[in-house]
Amino acid sequence: MRNILLIIQREYLTRVKKKSFILLTLLVPLLVFGMYAGIIYAALSGTDQKSIAVIDDSGFFVEKIENNKEYAFTYSSEDLETAKSSFVEEGTDALVYIPKDILEHPEGVKIYAENGISFELQSKIESSIEREIENIKLFEAGIARSVLRDAKINVGSETISIKEGEEKTSSSGGATAIGFISAFLIYMSIFIYGVQVMRGVMEEKTSRIVEVIISSVKPFQLMIGKIIGVALVGLTQFTLWIVLVLSLMTVAGKFMSSKMDNVSSVATSQMQSLPPEAREAVEQQMEGNAAASQVMPDVMNAINALPIATIIISFLFYFLGGYLLYSSLFGAVGSAVDGETDTQQFILPITLPIIAAFIMAQFVIKDPHGPLAFWGSMIPFTSPILMMVRIPFGVPIWEIVLSITLLIGGFIFTTWLASRIYRVGILMYGKKVSWKELSKWVFYKN
Repeated sequence: MRNILLIIQREYLTRVKKKSFILLTLLVPLLVFGMYAGIIYAALSGTDQKSIAVIDDSGFFVEKIENNKEYAFTYSSEDLETAKSSFVEEGTDALVYIPKDILEHPEGVKIYAENGISFELQSKIESSIEREIENIKLFEAGIARSVLRDAKINVGSETISIKEGEEKTSSSGGATAIGFISAFLIYMSIFIYGVQVMRGVMEEKTSRIVEVIISSVKPFQLMIGKIIGVALVGLTQFTLWIVLVLSLMTVAGKFMSSKMDNVSSVATSQMQSLPPEAREAVEQQMEGNAAASQVMPDVMNAINALPIATIIISFLFYFLGGYLLYSSLFGAVGSAVDGETDTQQFILPITLPIIAAFIMAQFVIKDPHGPLAFWGSMIPFTSPILMMVRIPFGVPIWEIVLSITLLIGGFIFTTWLASRIYRVGILMYGKKVSWKELSKWVFYKN
């Protein structure tokens, strides 16, 4: 046991002291956060205002499409052919043509541009025209727009799970998101840290360091120590990532909240000087901003409705269980080959179950209590991913216990199998290994 602890300590300290580990641990959250912050900043920051010319043969839409900081609409009395040949030279970014029979044929709007237009601009033009057509038809029917606005109702629903006579709020959206994210993290971690174990074994084998180590410890102790050491490195990295991401999200949330408050206060102070139609548009924009600011509280409420403690404990267990199961096989492959190019024939069959599990997860999310979900979460090679997809939706305790028991059994079996290969392969050089040869190694007595 002492030898295993020494190997774990060596593997752990050697890896966490590397500059690559420190940089990766610090930079990944910063890069991810910076990428999203950059996208948000680019979306919110001002851009050059684009000039859009409008030819309205119907006469219904003159001055009806409102300008904003991104788009300035000007109305032309030129005929379409003349405007089409000159709008680019005049510095106009796009030309909108509204036909005379727009009320009868609302699909007849044409938008001309030299290099195409953004989806946002197309949507703004279409929604503005649709809105004005609605106003015209409402006016003809003698209905005020305020009546129509009051008649629009947003229906909301609350999902409640009933178990053993007890009602508890649940969230299908939150369960889907958390389940898929957990499955993805386990999927990626098994590949990343499993490959680290394989490469570590190959490095020691090719450098002949392992010959010195084996003189002091048993091959099985060396393999287990290496696997557990890398597992602790992974847990350390995950913990630091979670702390950094939560800290960055807290700071960003406070910044965005203050930004939205400032925008709302400025809009409110300026709204009184606007004409009625523009004021209504601003009110709708403010309602949209209010809805956007409510997204984060809604997300937090959805998360709070989930069995967070069960999810976290299960994630840690299935992360460790799945990692230990697969990393032992990765370690066996590393001991059997002399170079990374020789690993290809062995890696694909080992990773196929986990790849299949990740594909199956997308179907399990749709039916987390179906037969595919149940059996997939019982098989040790797929349960780390599929059970994590199911747990946020609520899984009977007996299923979790059975899945854990089978996963432990699977880990014990793969560790035994890998150790049989490891003890032979770690000192085997210059031989091209096949699956048939590996099967012989398993049954060698000495």
